[in-house]
Amino acid sequence: MLLSTDVWVAALIRRAELGGAFAVVARKGDARAGSVLVKTLNRREGTARLYAEATRGDGERVWMQPLASDSEADLDAYVGRTARIDPDVWVVEIEDAQGRHFLTEPVEGG
Repeated sequence: MLLSTDVWVAALIRRAELGGAFAVVARKGDARAGSVLVKTLNRREGTARLYAEATRGDGERVWMQPLASDSEADLDAYVGRTARIDPDVWVVEIEDAQGRHFLTEPVEGG
């Protein structure tokens, strides 16, 4: 049984906070079945990364980087386009000195 999106997002934010990062819901989507984008910010390096949910052919949930850019402006533009297409999407922003994402599922390319 999968967790509802709101519970999953709350757990991600809690993991980030326990790890010493700051995390916030930047956009709230459908509580039960909304997809999630996770944006990480590393202010020391001035970089950002974006992670999107994906499902492999075998059904395993993974995270991937939908853009190769580490520019926050590029990532925000992508988030804006995604929100226009999918009004149920959630966006979680994590600011961490090490740029960690705190995702527990496999992350491809990052």
